[in-house]
This record gives sequence, structure tokens and C-alpha cells, in this order.
Amino acid sequence: MTTTTTSERGGARVAVQRFGTFLSGMIMPNIPALIAWGIFTAFFIPVGWTPNAPLATIVEPMIHYLLPLLIANTAGRMVYDTRGGVVGVVATMGAIAGSDHLIAEFNETLPPGAEPLNPIHMFIGAMILGPLAAWTMKRLDALWAEHVRAGFEMLVNMFSAGIWGFIMAIVGFYPVAWLVNGIMTVLGNAVNWLVETNLLPLTSILIEPAKVFFLNNAINHGVLTPLGTAEAAETGKSILFLLEANPGPGLGILLAFTFFGVGMAKASAPGAAIIQFFGGIHEVYFPYVLMKPLLLIAAIAGGATGVATNMVFDAGLRAPASPGSIIAVLAQTASDSYLGVILSVVLSAAVSFAIAAVILRASRRRDLETENAGDLSDAIARTEANKGKSSTVLAGLAGSSAGGSPADAQAPAAAAGRAGAAPVPSGDAPSPGPVGSIIFACDAGMGSSAMGATVLRAKLKSAGVEGVTVSNSAISKLGPGAADIVITHADLTDRARAQIPEAEHVSVDNFMSSPRYEEVVERVRQSRAEAG
Repeated sequence: MTTTTTSERGGARVAVQRFGTFLSGMIMPNIPALIAWGIFTAFFIPVGWTPNAPLATIVEPMIHYLLPLLIANTAGRMVYDTRGGVVGVVATMGAIAGSDHLIAEFNETLPPGAEPLNPIHMFIGAMILGPLAAWTMKRLDALWAEHVRAGFEMLVNMFSAGIWGFIMAIVGFYPVAWLVNGIMTVLGNAVNWLVETNLLPLTSILIEPAKVFFLNNAINHGVLTPLGTAEAAETGKSILFLLEANPGPGLGILLAFTFFGVGMAKASAPGAAIIQFFGGIHEVYFPYVLMKPLLLIAAIAGGATGVATNMVFDAGLRAPASPGSIIAVLAQTASDSYLGVILSVVLSAAVSFAIAAVILRASRRRDLETENAGDLSDAIARTEANKGKSSTVLAGLAGSSAGGSPADAQAPAAAAGRAGAAPVPSGDAPSPGPVGSIIFACDAGMGSSAMGATVLRAKLKSAGVEGVTVSNSAISKLGPGAADIVITHADLTDRARAQIPEAEHVSVDNFMSSPRYEEVVERVRQSRAEAG
């Protein structure tokens, strides 16, 4: 009975993680558009820095049409490439028009002088219809794929997508528009109730533990971003953008480990604090919390303190801060909210630091006696299990504490040996010809791989090597001819090799300070010397 319950809980957690990852995949590529919209609101709306009525007319069409349609296109392409994106956009346009129609009908029934309902922006509608329209189009194409006569393929493809887009737009106009309007109304009323009753800080009880177990994407991208964007469109800012993005609680915990931790955790905490606070990669502090689950109290108290501070000062951001870096937070802070936002970060860090320090000091003697350097490694492994995939940033924590020692290159094989699996090869045979392009690849193609690319660019520059393109990419986007050398975390090398088998593959265990980089620099030099 216990086994079944545990399995069910694990399955439910994985399902929420996958759902949150899918939502994140729809939203994250379109964050630059949200940032651009936030800049327009910051400057040109009536309460902006430089009010400009003509340019302010861009704000409403962007939030009402452009952003939902971009999300729908991204979601559709995730499911069925360009064809899915087109059908998803058409379907979402139906939901936008249907929502406007429902609100117009309701406003016509209001008595004179009553405040009309504001438009509802179809972010959730796009996240429903984009993948749904693409998935159904993919299934339909499979039905007649083997029955189309030669020469009629283009005709069938064009008309089938057009007709199905028309049908899905009708679906969007009626049931989906009605459903999303209802959902947004209920969620909006719930948030307003929490604000009016001063209970909004209690959301940290849910959000902070959800972050540690990678369950926050469903909350953040499924609820907070749509609601926050709608609120910002009306008032120019929203506190909801700060509920999850505040880097203060994580910073406080990492600072506590810096001063009161022991062993590997203490050694790696300062570097992790810099990555978390300035880089915005919050996952680096999750293993430290998992080492001592009582630290969830520090995270919750710090998060609640930040939310309460923002409520007191009526502070908010103009658009989502992504990643959750202090730089991104300040860049999106509304013009009247700098004091509140800065105080919320400082106070939340101070509270989480104070509580975490008490917890760490209480167990410090026992920790010093055991000096179990494996605790952090075990916590990193649990964090990656919670995330549902490996993370090069987390894997780099252990290596950074040792200063990127040569043992780093042997870690993949050792880890594989402990697990009873075959060792992961550290690199392939050199490919012929000079090396002209190097790609760092990871799951998302951002964050850790971008940091690794930056480190290698600096090493190539200091070595006087020029003319080599060093970039970062998601493994799923690798293809034939993309690069001469592909650098991945050891756990991801096999996936990368399957995507681009002709490239030379290099495995590392720490993107921030791997000794393999020196080998890559020398490999580039040799290829240049041999070529000419």
C-alpha cells in the first residue's frame, strides 16, 4: 500500500513537472516580446516616464493580439512545427474575437454609469488552443497521409490546414472563449480577495516549496503571468510578477551557507549566490534546501516578507522578470516602485538569512563532526530527480567547490560506474579539417550552456585564437552541419550525439570550470596548424 501511494505521488509530481515545462516552453521564448511591451508601457502610457499618446496606441494591440498569437504560434510549433503554429494562431484569433464579443454583450446589459468589464487577454486561450489545434491537425494529416495522389499533396496540405484552422477558430470563438473568460474571472477574483484581505504573502507557503521541487512553472506561467499581464495592462504594474521571481529568499539561504555552512556546501555557496542573484538561475540554491528541509521555513518566511513589503509600498513590475535576476527585476520595476521592490529583495534576503543561519548553527557541530561532503552531491542528485532532467548548473556546484580540478573530467565515468552503467566517453575522435564552430548544448539551450559558451570564448580569446564561432543551443535543435565540436554535460552527450553524429563530442561535468576547455583550445589550435 505504501509503495503504491509513493508511486502515485511520484507520478503526479512528474506529470506536474512536465506540464509546467510545457507551459514554460510556450512562454519563455516570447519573454522578449513581453519585455518590449513593458518598455512601451514604461515610457508612453499616461503614467509613464515620457507620455506619448500616438506611441501609446501600440500598447493595447500588443497585449491583446500580438502576445497571445506569439504564444499560440510557439505552442503550435512545439507540437507540429510551422504547420501547427499556423493553425494554432488561427484558432487563437477565434478565441480573442469570441472573448471580445462576450464582454461587449455583457457591457451592453449594464445600467448607465456602471463600470464596464475590461477586455480579457487570451494568454490562457493561446496556451490551450495552440497545442490543441496543432495536435489535432497532426492527427488528421496522419489519417490521409498515405491516400493522397501524387501531385495533389500541396493542394491537400493547404486546404486541410485552412479548413481545420477555420473549424478550430469557431471552437475558440464559442466554448474556449467562454471557458477562459470564466477562468480568468475566478482567478482574478481570488487574487483580489487575497490582496484585499492582506493574505497575499501566504502564497509563499505554496510557491517557495513548489520552486524547490520544480512544480512552480505551472503556477508561474499558467496563472501568475496571465493575471499579472492583465493587471499591468490596466494599472501599469503588477505585484504578481514578483511572487516567484524575487531572488531575495534564495540569496539569503546561500549567504547563510557561506558563513555558517561546512565542507563542500560552504565552499560552493558564494559562487552559487552570484549565479542565483545576478544570473537569475534560482535552481542553484535548491540542493542546499534539500540538504536541510527545515530551510523551507527560511524560504517561505523570506518570500512572504518580500510579498508583504511590496504590498505595503504598492510596488510591482511592468512585465515578467525572466530570468529572476536582480538585473531583470530592476529593469522591469515600475517607475514608482523602486523603493518597495529593492526593500522587498533586501528584507526577504535578510529574513531568509536570519532563519537559515539559526538552523545551520543549530546543526553545525554535528555537521563538522560528520563532515559529509557527499551531502551536497546527494542533494544535487535529488534536485535533478525533482527537475526530471539533468542540470549542468547544478552539476557544476560540486566541481566549483574544488576549483575545477582535473577530477572533473573523470566524474562522468565514475558516476556511471557507481550506477552500474557503461562509462560515458569524454570525447570523440577529431574530425578532419579546421574547427570553425563550437556549440554548447543543454536541454533548454539557455542558462548553463550560455555560461559555458562565455567561458570558452574567453579562453579562446586569451589564447589568441580567432575565427571560431562559439554558441549555445538546445539539444533538440542540433542538426547536420551545425558544428564541428559539440560540448555537453556528460549525462546529455548520448542525446547530442544522436542529433549530430558527425560532430566531435566533448563531455564535461562542470560548465563553469572544466579542464576539458584547455583540451578544446589546443584541439582548435592543432586543427588550424594542420590546415595551413
